[in-house]
Amino acid sequence: MGNNNIDMEQPLMVTITCTAYNHEAYIRQCLDGFVMQKTNFRFEAIVHDDASTDHTADIIREYAAKYPDIIKPIYETENQYSKHNGSLQKIMSEACKGKYRAMCEGDDYWTDPLKLQKQVDFMEEHEECSMTCSRVKRFSESKQLFIDDYGCYNHSQYIETIDVIEKGGLFISTCSIIYRNKILDNYPEYCKQCHVGDYPLQIMAAMKGRIFYFNEIMAVYRVDNPLSWVGTLRKDSSFEKKIKGMRTEINMLQGFCLDYPSYKKYFENRINAYVISNFPNKKLKVESYREYRKEFKNEIKQLSLKDRINLFFPLCRYKRLYYIYKKIESKL
Repeated sequence: MGNNNIDMEQPLMVTITCTAYNHEAYIRQCLDGFVMQKTNFRFEAIVHDDASTDHTADIIREYAAKYPDIIKPIYETENQYSKHNGSLQKIMSEACKGKYRAMCEGDDYWTDPLKLQKQVDFMEEHEECSMTCSRVKRFSESKQLFIDDYGCYNHSQYIETIDVIEKGGLFISTCSIIYRNKILDNYPEYCKQCHVGDYPLQIMAAMKGRIFYFNEIMAVYRVDNPLSWVGTLRKDSSFEKKIKGMRTEINMLQGFCLDYPSYKKYFENRINAYVISNFPNKKLKVESYREYRKEFKNEIKQLSLKDRINLFFPLCRYKRLYYIYKKIESKL
């Protein structure tokens, strides 16, 4: 598997970051995707087991023993993700030494043995390119079948910055990403504090360069997986954590508004769409609904009057007044 003729004295080109927790059923497929990569440069995979309670760590040890030049494990005795204090991000950042970073969670996997080579070749030839990504196949864990393939566009191209901002973190498939390590230089605190990591990273890549999309399937992304990060987030659906998460994402977008004012309109559009999508609905239990709505309203009070108008009028019966307001606003 992979390219075994690489001079281990040459500079490290790519560090793959992989976090795993109770991914016993998936981790072999994920690690196989790393070790099968054929490259003319040196790369390594930092595989972080976050104190799994199943046999995930044992499988990682097996691969680390078989592929010591590629698989570089980190084993925790205490779960870092649950601390929500940035310790996991710090551990992974300190371990990454490559010029580029690639991302793949322990329940996703790569299918193209030339993935790293193709993406790095492009970025080496295009200095303005800060990140690359690709089309992926989506596998439903609940249905146990491939449901579709997903991509940003229908052909390979640079991604529009507006799309990166307004279409959210799921627009680009995280398991397909490679980016320049240097885009994390002077990484702002509002990005570090955000409850999601990939979305602010994608925005920062778009602010510091350009993101190129390969319209080729290079990876598989699992959906409907209760053991994934998204699945864990949905399972832990207390209104307190919803509000806290929403606050960190709004703070992140507002931070970008201030630092990159030429894109302010698009960040404001995203804030509006994001808040509307999180508006409390009665599918929640009655007690949670009431508490969540109360906290939600308290949070929204911190926004400007203009933002509140943009948020609430589309949600209420006064839509006609809202459209009149928008017409007046466009003429100001």
